[in-house]
Amino acid sequence: MPNWRRWQAQLLDHLILIGGALVMTLPVYSIFAATTHEGGRVRPRLDLGSGTLENYGHFLQTGAGFSGDVTALSMMWNSFLLGAGFATLKVVLSLMTAYALIYFRVRFASAIFAVLLLTLLLPLESRFLPTYAVTVELGLVNTRAGLILPLVASGLGTLFFRQFLMTVPDALLESARIDGAGPLKFFKDILVPLSAPTAAALFLVMFVNGWNQYLWPVMVTSEESTYTLVRGMQFFGNSSLRGLMLAVLAFVPPALLVILFQRKVVKGLFDGSH
Repeated sequence: MPNWRRWQAQLLDHLILIGGALVMTLPVYSIFAATTHEGGRVRPRLDLGSGTLENYGHFLQTGAGFSGDVTALSMMWNSFLLGAGFATLKVVLSLMTAYALIYFRVRFASAIFAVLLLTLLLPLESRFLPTYAVTVELGLVNTRAGLILPLVASGLGTLFFRQFLMTVPDALLESARIDGAGPLKFFKDILVPLSAPTAAALFLVMFVNGWNQYLWPVMVTSEESTYTLVRGMQFFGNSSLRGLMLAVLAFVPPALLVILFQRKVVKGLFDGSH
């Protein structure tokens, strides 16, 4: 009897998981199915058409927009640069900031860290207007630097690296000092390798965050050569064939990253080890 109840509980758990997966994936599938049909304006549907390869092959290479120069491949490249550039700067600056706060005798280090944490309490959208004004003054509108640099101003990465570095034994620092290692060598040869799992996990999270940015690219880009995939969806329209195809293309890379590296992301962020 206990085995039967255990089997029932496991069956119920699996049914709930399968039902949740269907609820979450069905809208994505319906959008993909809609892009396999011809038509100017389309709607989500469940039946697959016969034009999958033709539609996507033509769309990836055909110019569109007012200039006729913007393609899906160029928008994917801009999205990749935004995600990779944002994630790289975030990881590097956060690790260096956390290292300085932990291992250097910085006056008011706790106050500085508290100010960094305050940035997490403010929604990103709440500082878009002053950030946009600064971007205009610096002449970064319609540039890739203008897409990437303002998004880096957040203390989330510093928080993760600081919490990890606080778990590093003090004996490592003392051993490095005995061996004659200076601050830079200690950072480069010891802390950076130890922080690699956390850095990799944070990079993946920030890459997906940068890839999915919508409101900031809409505000800071007006030239078609700087459009990202998500910005292109707004330009072509969410109910048009091109807009839905861009939605599918924008969904694929983050989904693959989450599926392939979800365990490493969770372990890197919360354990700081392999």
